[in-house]
Amino acid sequence: MNIDILAFGAHPDDVECAAGGVVISTTALGGKVVISDLSRGELGTFGDQHSRERESTLAAKLLGLQDRVQLDLGDGNLENNQKNQMEVIRLIRRYRPKIILANAIHDRHPDHKKASELVSQAAFLLSGWNNDYR
Repeated sequence: MNIDILAFGAHPDDVECAAGGVVISTTALGGKVVISDLSRGELGTFGDQHSRERESTLAAKLLGLQDRVQLDLGDGNLENNQKNQMEVIRLIRRYRPKIILANAIHDRHPDHKKASELVSQAAFLLSGWNNDYR
């Protein structure tokens, strides 16, 4: 599947908070957008895991997403390692996005920084420098 935007967030609601306008503008114009939550946000202070799952399902419908994928890589200790990079790479290969979005690298939340590094490194590995990841 070829999509316009694949947006990664460390937690459910990260993409909506940081790039919701881009997402809804894209889908309103007929574009295809997929969001991937890297964790369930189970350690968050705003709502429990189950309420966040319900909210993310509703948000997917309201935003007109093609799909929403939960990678469940663990909240509070998100790691940029080969296993997690391969999970991100699989999604990039599956959806073949024109644009990849991720959390900001200069964010005070540790999971946001790690999510940015993880997605950036996975995208780099797919860029042609390392044939092992293609």
